[in-house]
Amino acid sequence: MEGDSVTLKTDDKQRYDKIEWRFGEERIAGIKEVNGTYYEEVWRFRGRLQLNHTGSLTIRNTTTEHTGVYHLSINIGSAEITRSYRVTVYAPLPIPVIFIYTLQSSLSSERSSRIFLCSVVNVRHVTLSWYKGNSLLSSISESDLNISLSLPLEVEYHDKNIYSCVVNNPIRNQTRHLSNTELYWLGSDSVHCCGTAEAVIRLVVTALMSVAAVAAIVVLVYDIKSRTEEKRTNINLGHRSDKI
Repeated sequence: MEGDSVTLKTDDKQRYDKIEWRFGEERIAGIKEVNGTYYEEVWRFRGRLQLNHTGSLTIRNTTTEHTGVYHLSINIGSAEITRSYRVTVYAPLPIPVIFIYTLQSSLSSERSSRIFLCSVVNVRHVTLSWYKGNSLLSSISESDLNISLSLPLEVEYHDKNIYSCVVNNPIRNQTRHLSNTELYWLGSDSVHCCGTAEAVIRLVVTALMSVAAVAAIVVLVYDIKSRTEEKRTNINLGHRSDKI
């Protein structure tokens, strides 16, 4: 977790000639028998590293920038011992935010269902899930990118079940519950996205048709220009032939 300290232990009680720590390919700290302990001027680790007498490395006040693979090299005489440590630092998890959209039935003016869109921003290494009671309904995951995640859930308007949106990583979770009371009040203040499901389809189809129409116009204009240029070229060549 960001802000915590992590210690990478050497578990080495032998006398060593040299210890070196690297973050990826970048040297960050070490101990030499002659010169003693040293720390490289690496910006992300400035003021955060501490080596003890065994060569164990402590990283204080960690951030997600310290996520990665750390390599240890221990020299004892002519022998070399190498080890690698993978460290993952997780950012604090945000509480999910839920947006509500009400859909009306195409056969009546009554509201028939609601769409709950659960969202979290600037997250990585997380899973976003919807639960009905203790039962998992759906989930979506992201591991590599620092992005925003959203997961929709459609609920019948008179549904009285308890739903929860949960965002979690391997060490933490944050939950947003929707109780019966909240479902009632959220339903009354819901955002009307579209009147019917058919309206959504029409919007999508219209957008696609517009894109196709623009593309067709561009192709047509390009074709007309090409033919015009071709005719001009032929006329010029004809004039030159007459002069010869």
